[in-house]
Amino acid sequence: MLHRVAALSLALTLSVLLLSLTALPEAPLPFPVQTALASDEPADDGSDFSTDDAETASEPVSQDVADSDTETVPDDTEDVSQEESALVPETLTVLLPDGTVEEMGLEDYLWGVVAAEMPAAFESEALKAQAVAARTYTCYQAAREKSAHPEADVCTDYGCCQAWMSREDRLAAWDEDKGEEYAAKITAAVEETAGEILTWEGEAALTVFHAASADTTRSALEVWGTDLPYLTSVSSPESEADTPNYYSVVSFSAQEFSDLFLAAYPDADLTGDCSGWFGEPETDSSGAVLSVSVGGVEVTGSELRTLCSLRSPHFEVECGEDAVTFYVTGYGHGVGMSQYGANTMAAAGSGYREILAHYYPGTVLVGSAAD
Repeated sequence: MLHRVAALSLALTLSVLLLSLTALPEAPLPFPVQTALASDEPADDGSDFSTDDAETASEPVSQDVADSDTETVPDDTEDVSQEESALVPETLTVLLPDGTVEEMGLEDYLWGVVAAEMPAAFESEALKAQAVAARTYTCYQAAREKSAHPEADVCTDYGCCQAWMSREDRLAAWDEDKGEEYAAKITAAVEETAGEILTWEGEAALTVFHAASADTTRSALEVWGTDLPYLTSVSSPESEADTPNYYSVVSFSAQEFSDLFLAAYPDADLTGDCSGWFGEPETDSSGAVLSVSVGGVEVTGSELRTLCSLRSPHFEVECGEDAVTFYVTGYGHGVGMSQYGANTMAAAGSGYREILAHYYPGTVLVGSAAD
């Protein structure tokens, strides 16, 4: 009920939150990552998360991470074999927003990804964790041909690959008095983890990420039907205290919701009182909605999330007084690293390797930065 109280207070100032979020497809690999939340500061709402919800990769003292003492954090980056070094290309071909394809050094490209995907105001160790996750995801994507852009290894569309900004555009978007400081933090995060990636069974792992979890992350098996042991559900320490809009409310009049839903699902029966429109939702182990019947039509939580511009699939629905109201917790698809969770862990003293080991359990960190 705490989230209901917090959400109701937010509702006093928000009548209808319509956020332009793109939901990850309910489909097997490859997935987009998730979450470009790189505003100058952690944003108050989705529109200020720069480009978030980059539901591709992807996606914040604090509570202790419940199972951190059971995880194996690498003591050092493992030596890179010739086979492993081939996983990390020196250069990439990048499809830019103007349609041109440019060859970039991997680390130069990564600077633009980290700058676009996470606020530079975040803790340095969180930025390093983001750099490794983004580099790993880039290597994963570059190893696979893309039907969307066969001419390039990656693109700058966060709905397909990852968000990316040029240094010039990123510096122009930051506050003038913070630009040099923020640029230096991004540079340090990239350089101090140079060449490092997470591997699973000798290959670059699918290191998806998202903005904020609702107490725990979600399992890839439950969300996408693909069993990746390192994308399992783990605790995540962020909370309302350190995550802007951790709880949010989206409200429609009954007529507004009926018009919206019937336009997408014309076979639904939304006659009568709106209290009878929704069935009991099916949820996964984290509490996110997997599916729910609306007017006799079964829809997935992700589909309803996209249709109603909800920040995450962790929601409850309340119908009454001719209104349909969604109470939402967290932001993003919930799989992999929570960016606000990573920042909270970093603020509490965790290093980037501990953060990565927590959110991607069982993966192996390989690379050159710590050799």
